[in-house]
Amino acid sequence: MNTQLLQQASTLDIDEQIELVEAIWDNITSHNAAPALTSTQKAELDRRLADHLENPNDVVSWSEVKTAALARIGQ
Repeated sequence: MNTQLLQQASTLDIDEQIELVEAIWDNITSHNAAPALTSTQKAELDRRLADHLENPNDVVSWSEVKTAALARIGQ
C-alpha cells in the first residue's frame, strides 16, 4: 500500500474521507470487481439457499421488511 496516499487521505475531514472511499469503491465496482467471498460467507449462502429450496413459501415481502425496519427506527 502507498503509505503516502494514506497519510494524505488522513488529513481530509471525515466527510471528505467518506467521499474518497465511495469514489474508490465506485471505481472498483465499475470494473465488475468484488472481493472474494470467505469460506464462512460461502457456507452461509449455501445454508440460506438450501433453506429456501426446502421452504420456498417461507418468505417475507419487501413491504413487510420495510415496514418492520422503519418501525424499529421509529419512522
